[in-house]
Amino acid sequence: MKSAIYLFMFIGLMTCKSAKLDKKPPFKITGATYNNWVGGQPGASGIRVIIAYDTNEDVTFDKIYFHKKEGKIDAYKKEGKVYLVGHINTSKPRGNDLVLEEDPKKEVNNKLPEETTFPYELKDDEAIISYTHKGKVKFYKVKNIKQTKTDFYP
Repeated sequence: MKSAIYLFMFIGLMTCKSAKLDKKPPFKITGATYNNWVGGQPGASGIRVIIAYDTNEDVTFDKIYFHKKEGKIDAYKKEGKVYLVGHINTSKPRGNDLVLEEDPKKEVNNKLPEETTFPYELKDDEAIISYTHKGKVKFYKVKNIKQTKTDFYP
């Protein structure tokens, strides 16, 4: 079952890489910032990307690709303006899931290291967002994303 999931994830990543970027999306980006956040729990951290946009079209946003990571993206309205917020988890795993034994049978449940392949070549201030418009999934590159200060949570 796990191998089937990994196969679908691999196919999805390869599809993203070969997908052409939309040059004329049905929305206009009016500004973009990102910040790192740390805290809440030991080892918890992430990146928050906020993108302001305007549109008169029916567009659904799905994922964001930024700093060699993939995350979920949500749309929301605040004070009459529309924003996308990308949530990227950079937390370190807690604990140690490895069993180191002389007997290899005891190590059979060790997790394999995850190979991560990022589907895009991006600069530090660029992101790719995926969206659906008129039933088609499309991709758009957001440029000039400005970094703001890190948030620290107790």
